[in-house]
Amino acid sequence: MSKKLEKNGLWESSRMMLPQHKEILIERRKFKLGDDKEERVYPTAEELELMKDSVLLPVMHAFVLKRVEVAKHSSEPLRELYVKTAELLAKYIQIDLIQVKRSLVEKKIVVMEEEKDECMLHYRYKYRGHEDRFTITRDYMRAEIGMRVRGYADGLVTGLYHMEKPDKHLEKKPR
Repeated sequence: MSKKLEKNGLWESSRMMLPQHKEILIERRKFKLGDDKEERVYPTAEELELMKDSVLLPVMHAFVLKRVEVAKHSSEPLRELYVKTAELLAKYIQIDLIQVKRSLVEKKIVVMEEEKDECMLHYRYKYRGHEDRFTITRDYMRAEIGMRVRGYADGLVTGLYHMEKPDKHLEKKPR
């Protein structure tokens, strides 16, 4: 093999290559090969959590709205309380989902559903030139959603405990 084609001789043998193009190609090669670990950027734990939230929150929201519809058609005496509480819960989940989506856009993170099967959901994400996959099992998703819905419910109840009685006319009047 010719000496010009070895190592960096390849670049000197090409008269059509601009210096700027040479630098870009060298940087891309470093990034792909992982020669320079500092240049390769991976998502932080916080950013991975945002990605997970972007997947879980829409499912949670749909779950709560489905429960609202079930409660509306129920003959339960406290039906109105359940419906209003669940609607408020859905509203808070929606607010959090909007914040997560904004954060993803600001950080230029794209999360796409790749495929589903009986047990798992596969997602692909793009972040600063880094593209990778993550998988969430349906069992994990169920457990995580249950835990988070309880957390939202606890937050609602805590807020109610710190409120005064909403209407004075609901108090019992002395006879």
